[in-house]
Amino acid sequence: MIRKLTITRPDDWHLHLRDGAMLEAVLPETARDFSRAIIMPNLVPPVVTAKQAAAYRDRIMAALPEGADFAPLMTLYLTEDTDPADVAAAFNDGLITAVKLYPAGATTNSASGVKDFDRVMPVLEKMAEVGCTLCVHGEVTDPAVDIFDREAVFIDRVLAPLRRRVPELRITMEHITTKDGVDYIAASENIAGSITTHHLIINRNHILVGGIKPHYYCLPVAKRELHRVALVAAATSGDPRYFLGTDSAPHTDPNKESACGCAGVFSATNTMSCLAHVFEAENALDKLEAFASLNGPAHYRLPVNSSKITLEKQEEAVIFPSKVETGDGPVTVFDPGFPIYWRVA
Repeated sequence: MIRKLTITRPDDWHLHLRDGAMLEAVLPETARDFSRAIIMPNLVPPVVTAKQAAAYRDRIMAALPEGADFAPLMTLYLTEDTDPADVAAAFNDGLITAVKLYPAGATTNSASGVKDFDRVMPVLEKMAEVGCTLCVHGEVTDPAVDIFDREAVFIDRVLAPLRRRVPELRITMEHITTKDGVDYIAASENIAGSITTHHLIINRNHILVGGIKPHYYCLPVAKRELHRVALVAAATSGDPRYFLGTDSAPHTDPNKESACGCAGVFSATNTMSCLAHVFEAENALDKLEAFASLNGPAHYRLPVNSSKITLEKQEEAVIFPSKVETGDGPVTVFDPGFPIYWRVA
């Protein structure tokens, strides 16, 4: 039985840090275990220009704990007014790593997202030319489509036609939640998928059975158990097209526990411990490094981290904080619903 595992220090390829007091409180939770993270641009107002990305990066660096070894990988929020030249210059200068596509209204702070894909084609064509990755929130927002079907419908209606129009464009289908997403990526080129910690652990029953559990509510919403099983199989397979993107998304408790609660799961604090549990259960601890530390850099054409972390399995369950206190209010930490015995040494 493996009780100690040393792997290349991981990266998080999908992270929400917010801004201000929230940023200052949650950033140390990621910087403790992760070397880099792709930072989501859906602030209010969103990060849509290179100048705004640089300013946000500076605020993140200023909020880092002293001595922390962490690099934010910035993104731009794609709008129908995005300037292709600004994107290309920001990518070529190393300021941004990717551009994020939110269909308008798909998730938190996505009102400025894309409605008419024809209007963003010049940006996407320029991105394909310079090698910049498009990170996609893969859900349609058609009110006639059931919320549990929106990822599968997005693949058929939006993603497949988009890839036919710009086949050279590198794409990350972020936080995939369905077997449809897993299978589509497995059959495609120039596309990979990030998978969150919580979607490897919860299904839609966790949200709804025995009362509504707002801290399990996220977008894309957790699906049936068959989809969770498919995600676990993909993550633990070693296939380089799948990698970790936690989508750790802090909201204060009052904003979660309300009549119209916000979507988001905050998992930065205990992600690596939860992942070790999931991979051990699948007899796949030897594949954890690929998923958390190697596949993402390969997809984004970045070097692998030189440092390491060690995970240790202990006799007693690890006690994680139930909440992170912020200047905006408490944020609840993801509860996997079972004891975790792995800790980052």
